Amino acid sequence: MSDTTSDTMPIEDYLAQGGMLTSPDNVPPRYRGELLRLMASFIDSELAGSAGFADVINDAPGIKERIAAARIVLEKADHAGRVLEIMGSFGADTARYAVHHPWSARLDRNADIGAERRGGDMRLSVLHYPLQGWIDAVVMNVLMGKAVVIQLSELARVSYQPLAEVFREILPRETHHAELGVEGLKRIAETEEGRRAAREAIMYWRPRVAASFGLSGSARYEMLARLGLRHTPNETLLAEWQAAVDAELARLNLN
Repeated sequence: MSDTTSDTMPIEDYLAQGGMLTSPDNVPPRYRGELLRLMASFIDSELAGSAGFADVINDAPGIKERIAAARIVLEKADHAGRVLEIMGSFGADTARYAVHHPWSARLDRNADIGAERRGGDMRLSVLHYPLQGWIDAVVMNVLMGKAVVIQLSELARVSYQPLAEVFREILPRETHHAELGVEGLKRIAETEEGRRAAREAIMYWRPRVAASFGLSGSARYEMLARLGLRHTPNETLLAEWQAAVDAELARLNLN
């Protein structure tokens, strides 16, 4: 389907049937607002994630781990930049977007904000919590990494074609980030002390990552689905993540 096809039917019908839009010039106001919100959430989450991991590079126990953490920091910032370019085509001030905000800012470790967004940006709520040492950072990367892969697979089907293409390019790199986390967690789980610390971190991070999938039965999801910006309900994505995490932790004897 093409933008031209959308001229012959209501835009929501066109999008709900799998239609794709390809240019800011063809985007209606409501769609534009939701698309910009989606992009802002991704960009802010990648910038906050990059800043958070930058703070733990020096906690890495070896050169290999340090390189892995640095790669995650670099590539998450690059991913934010790629999506920001698309936001720029809608008129966003890309020169100022990323440089005048405290992306490394975090709440108190014991704060409980559920899925709420704080601090004047659109990052996922889990990225408001501070990392606490290397093992904690690796566990968070494993749990959140698997969530990102599932969420990006959903976003790669978004009805704005230029953005969908960028998400499809980013997905393999984010998949590798999750794999790097699993490699690190496997080494940590080789000792009883490491397993104990990892299990404590899992208890802390698992509910916070789960909250990033949003509410079950969301009315907002229904609206986004009509615009072709979502395709799979929150509860289905959450269940997929839960199953993937359970399987991974079982392999590492960390359940």
